[in-house]
Amino acid sequence: MKIGGVVCFVRGCVSGPPSNADVLIKRMDPMARFSLKAFSLWLAALACLPLGSIANAEPIQWVTVGDSGNTADTPKAPNPPAGAVAISFQIMKYEFTNQRYIDFLNSVAATDTYSLYNASMGSDARGGITQSGLSGAFTYLAKTDMGDKPVNFVSWFDAARVSNWYQNGATPSSSTEDGAYTLVSGQTTGTAPAVNPGATFYVPTEDQWYKAAYYKGGGTSAGYWNYATQSDSAPTAVTADSTGNGSAGSTGNFANYDTTADWNSQDGNVTTVGTNGGPSAYGAFDMSGNVYEWNDFTGDTGLRGGAWSSPAFQVSSSFSISYNPSSEPYFFGFRLASPVSVPEIDPNGLSAVLGLIVGGLGFLERRRYGR
Repeated sequence: MKIGGVVCFVRGCVSGPPSNADVLIKRMDPMARFSLKAFSLWLAALACLPLGSIANAEPIQWVTVGDSGNTADTPKAPNPPAGAVAISFQIMKYEFTNQRYIDFLNSVAATDTYSLYNASMGSDARGGITQSGLSGAFTYLAKTDMGDKPVNFVSWFDAARVSNWYQNGATPSSSTEDGAYTLVSGQTTGTAPAVNPGATFYVPTEDQWYKAAYYKGGGTSAGYWNYATQSDSAPTAVTADSTGNGSAGSTGNFANYDTTADWNSQDGNVTTVGTNGGPSAYGAFDMSGNVYEWNDFTGDTGLRGGAWSSPAFQVSSSFSISYNPSSEPYFFGFRLASPVSVPEIDPNGLSAVLGLIVGGLGFLERRRYGR
């Protein structure tokens, strides 16, 4: 079995060539061999279970959105009240990047059965991903300076399949068709299904997204900012350097909007996540500008936050749109949400197993010498 990149030749799980450990086992007295065999079988069973690690994906940085039971905002008509959330949850600190999406594609899209790759990601200067090879052996790479930019040209269905992939362990064998969402018969169009109970990775609801972006925090009646930079005044639009980093860094009332971040010979472009001004009150970056982000309305799919090309009113709390979930424009992206109870992901999937191995071997050593 391969755990976090390490092949484990454990009896009862996967057979392997003789090793020094096999020789050592044969030299042990019967009681020690019995103890080691029992421990090996126990470890094998444990190793064959999910450990909560995500083997093919870098760890997600979450921010916690607390203040459970907060009051809703009442924006101007025709927008309905928004932002009331009964329980705490987590949301990604940064927008889902091209590199994260590449990890996903290289894991599940060698044939790209579900059209997870949009050719405009490669052909459009604002897209960040290239596809190489033939169907059955497709591989994906980041374009120069684009790995840390938000992925675009993605539909709600793409975001749902990413959620399913994470939900199921983020490995090449992880299903993209069920888990957080049940996508019947390879669904890529039509009405978006509701999130399944118990989902641990999912597209945030409209209320969750709104709260994470605009709520002031610190109580259940704290109120809401107009912009996701903890400000009621429109942010200053950032410029960009030659590699696409926003000019503001990670502080201040700035955002990437209004077509001012010119780089890579483009009049306005996506910029590096987290470099376009300060975060929301809960610590999430780029919830005003850079790319629109998918969310779930009740019985519909929507987008919020505005994009690099949006005017100021579109990056404010007063603007939202409902959109066909199969749409994939160059300014649509996403970030995921999760319950607070989801543990921190171990990027190598080794820490728990190694701790058990060390503890188990220590037990055997004590048994061997009567300690």
